[in-house]
Amino acid sequence: QMQLVESGGGLVQAGGSLRLSCTASGRTLNSYHMGWFRQAPGKERAFVAKISWSGDATYYADSVKGRFTISRENAKNTVYLQINSLRPEDTAVYYCAADSTGRFWDPDWRYWGQGTQVTVPS
Repeated sequence: QMQLVESGGGLVQAGGSLRLSCTASGRTLNSYHMGWFRQAPGKERAFVAKISWSGDATYYADSVKGRFTISRENAKNTVYLQINSLRPEDTAVYYCAADSTGRFWDPDWRYWGQGTQVTVPS
């Protein structure tokens, strides 16, 4: 069974940056496509970004393109989400997830972390 643990969240002023990390245990990440999601207060969880198992392919939600960068270090069993130019609307709990199908364009996000809070005061 895979366990995912996110870290790196916090309170950051608008315009600042954060790097979130997602580290796996129980299984190695190097054969899993990985994704980041976020859930803002009162809203449903939403897709943010995903990266292929090799790191060669990435895909972003339109709302974060140009400000967010997903990357991975398979040797460290870790996936990252670099967030720049933070805005109050980025306030949310950020979750990482691992796909169980091997299908980059039609994943099944079976494994989830517990989330890390990002707060950007307005």
